[in-house]
Amino acid sequence: MAMKVVKVINNNIIKSYDEKQQEVLVMGCGIGFKKKPGDEIDEALIEKIYTNIDKTTSNRLMELLEKVPLEHIQLTNGIINYARTALGKKLNDNIYLTLTDHISFAIERMRQGIILKNALLWEIKRFYNHEFLVGKEALVMIEKRLGIVLPEDEAGFIALHLVNASMDFSSMEQTTEATKIIQHILTIVKYHFHMELDEYSLHYERFVTHLKFFVQRVFNGTVLNDSEKSFLRMMEKQYPNEYQCALKVQEYMKKEFGQELSEDELIYLTIHIRWVTSAP
Repeated sequence: MAMKVVKVINNNIIKSYDEKQQEVLVMGCGIGFKKKPGDEIDEALIEKIYTNIDKTTSNRLMELLEKVPLEHIQLTNGIINYARTALGKKLNDNIYLTLTDHISFAIERMRQGIILKNALLWEIKRFYNHEFLVGKEALVMIEKRLGIVLPEDEAGFIALHLVNASMDFSSMEQTTEATKIIQHILTIVKYHFHMELDEYSLHYERFVTHLKFFVQRVFNGTVLNDSEKSFLRMMEKQYPNEYQCALKVQEYMKKEFGQELSEDELIYLTIHIRWVTSAP
């Protein structure tokens, strides 16, 4: 059954309903031209259907799609499709709103000669390397499509949007804060053991991955707490130095965010710190 026009937003965007009678936004070049409510939508013109969006997101998306050039929308959709395949991760559909807005604004800024430095670029490259590489490919796609060369800093910003969408942080501010927390915890570990960590080792990668989800749990208020106290005492006795380092992390989280770590969190931190500091 063909979809029908509920409301024409502009020549390229139409509001409609899917087969489940849920509101969707349908995008396509010229798809809304000379259309009126009740008309059938030409399926051959459909480029993207935005689904699973709540009322607030729908309104914000409509507002954005009305003012953003179609080529910017098409380009961002292509980048998101590439990211989903390259990362093999589920991305929150809110990425269509946030990344479209960011890329369009970045393009306009570049045209005006305004360049924003990414203060977290070093951390992004190391903690979110896969997302950063997708961001670099996005810059290539933008250059090919629009002839605009964006700086490497923008690959970092795009990577943060992808992290935000894949880990379900509530905002970009939270994603940025998480990146800073990970860097701070790694610094605590390095200073505690007076050593540099091998950033290319598998243990380091696992530790950083653990920290990403650890910070996500802290922000979401999710608590790991089903271990026995005896296991924590065993970790304390078997790996006393690593356990003391984990306590320093706990002290930092409590001081900065008022978060008391569960026993499970201390156990996992102790184990990962042991791995990352004893790797050959």
